Amino acid sequence: MTGRLHGKVALVTGAGAGIGQGCALLFAEQGATVIGCDIDPVAAEHTRKLAHDSGLDVAVLAPLDMTEPADARRFADEAYVRHGRVDVLVTAGAIAPHMAPASGMDFETQWTPTLRGEVDVVFLPVQAAWPHLEASGGGSIVNFASVNAFRGSGNFGMIAHCAGKSAVLGLTRQLAVEGGPLSIRANTISPGMVRTPATESAGAHEGAAQEALLARIPLGRVGRPEDIAWCAVYLASDESAWVTGGNFPVDGGVLAK
Repeated sequence: MTGRLHGKVALVTGAGAGIGQGCALLFAEQGATVIGCDIDPVAAEHTRKLAHDSGLDVAVLAPLDMTEPADARRFADEAYVRHGRVDVLVTAGAIAPHMAPASGMDFETQWTPTLRGEVDVVFLPVQAAWPHLEASGGGSIVNFASVNAFRGSGNFGMIAHCAGKSAVLGLTRQLAVEGGPLSIRANTISPGMVRTPATESAGAHEGAAQEALLARIPLGRVGRPEDIAWCAVYLASDESAWVTGGNFPVDGGVLAK
């Protein structure tokens, strides 16, 4: 079998861990040529090794910071020079959001870095990859919103996180409108709670916080990176050729409850 993404060149930001790593590995398994990036060279090497140990080839460029325009351009340009086309961009890179209520959130040290780490890391690689997608005859952009674009949290102070992920929804809808005449599709996935190094370090999978999260999930478990990656495979593939401007909750049923 050649895989659902055979022949496609896919760029994946944040490929060193979590959802980005899950997408990079599954895309390679499904036949794509994968070029990832990460800000952390150690994490990048870990993903390369995981791929190699599974008989896959995943390139991960590092260190590259997707909040820096020059790094975003370098990532997209190098992939295009290496392979002569870009078919897919998955913007899985993210910076852990600062948690505080609206009344206590500091604008300079909490609000601004969170918005930069959730919105700029989408916009800048999209802007950098856009001319390459256009030159390749179109393609697919997969961005990540969140269930927190649709609901607040009683457990964490998510004012900036909710704002950032809501912005990604609006940004992606506009990309779908601008990209339609160029055959560039753009969609979002809205994950629920996924077990990643970032959510583990935030304490989301321990004690009372874990119990509260599980109580809200009809399927009774948190997500795994591969749960999200399978949806990304669909959106990157030709199976979704008439799908753009959409949002796909992958959340164990959280938004249904």
